Amino acid sequence: MFLSKTLTSLGQWPHSLPRISLMDRYVARQLIPPFLFSVGVVASLGLAIGNLSDLGNKIVEKNLPVAKAAEVLLLKVPEFLAYSLPVAVMLATMMTFGRLSGDCEIIAIRSCGVSLYRLILPAVVLSLLVTGWAFVLTEWVVPVANYRATSILIESIDEEHPFWQNRDVFYPEFEEIKLENGQTARRLKSLVYAEKFDGKEMQNLTVLQWTENHLKHIVLSDNATWNNDNKRWDFFHGTVYRLTKTEDYQEAVPFTNKQIALPKSAFDFARQGRDPYEMTIAEAQDYIKILKLIGDEKKTQFFQVRTEQKLAFPFVCIVFAVVGSAIGARPQRISRATGFGLTIVSIFAYYILGYFSGSLGIVGLISPTLAAWLPNFVGLGVGIWLLYEFNQG
Repeated sequence: MFLSKTLTSLGQWPHSLPRISLMDRYVARQLIPPFLFSVGVVASLGLAIGNLSDLGNKIVEKNLPVAKAAEVLLLKVPEFLAYSLPVAVMLATMMTFGRLSGDCEIIAIRSCGVSLYRLILPAVVLSLLVTGWAFVLTEWVVPVANYRATSILIESIDEEHPFWQNRDVFYPEFEEIKLENGQTARRLKSLVYAEKFDGKEMQNLTVLQWTENHLKHIVLSDNATWNNDNKRWDFFHGTVYRLTKTEDYQEAVPFTNKQIALPKSAFDFARQGRDPYEMTIAEAQDYIKILKLIGDEKKTQFFQVRTEQKLAFPFVCIVFAVVGSAIGARPQRISRATGFGLTIVSIFAYYILGYFSGSLGIVGLISPTLAAWLPNFVGLGVGIWLLYEFNQG
């Protein structure tokens, strides 16, 4: 009954003007239940495998409070929910179109002149909606949750974090100088070292300041913070050591409070030192500007690639929808086990390519943009080619 209504109504529609039809509603209803089920299963498995064992070890070996472990686990839910969305799209499309193919519904619909491209339109629309959800999660929810989870682990068990600048903060400031041959070069102007940074102030500081080619001042201070009103640093309880042009000791001047003109970038560098996945894209771009100022090319390249990958990730949903639909629409019926296996293989291939292209971007062999988007372009190309081949058949 449904098929006859679908075929009759299809014959009345101009194929050049896609619109919500009985066929679209039917395919959409077939897609949504497996998609929601897959999101729940994949997110739960990822959360369990990725965090439960690690948190259990931290509870036993490092005395992490159970309440804090539970909070970290909850904070990790948005991240694994975001990761599950592309996988769920592929599973849903592959299984849905696999069933339609196995029940010969695709053959019946295509016999009325409906192309495979038109048939999978609901799946593409669903993937576009999921792409929007994934972007909202990865840009506004996941960074905040991940940052809070990392903060809990650092505060509770003093866990080391490679990107957090809360200990041993080094910030060099350079200046451009003109050489006698007319070329320009960079020269160290100041160097700030802080033993600890608590988010508001730096503690146990040593500051070196150069004038031209000689070290002029050495500042030792108990703590310092940025004074936003005066646009200067407030140093507390320390001593300024002044040196001669030959860098011999000249005098020591103790102080209780002293303002020193140093760049705010040193404070921002410490405050924003996070993992790329603990920052929004805007925050990461601001941090990249700071890294460029201090001349850390290696870290700059790394953050540029990771930031582009964050932007490219939500669009994986569209790629997986096209690939899943193409594989599922093959004439051969796909069982759930086969569909799951093909999904695992496709995802594995995608992430291997992503890892390889990302590595090339980090070492500078290709641009950060190409490194991030190359897997999407390749995956989409493969999906479109498969659709073309099956549509011709």
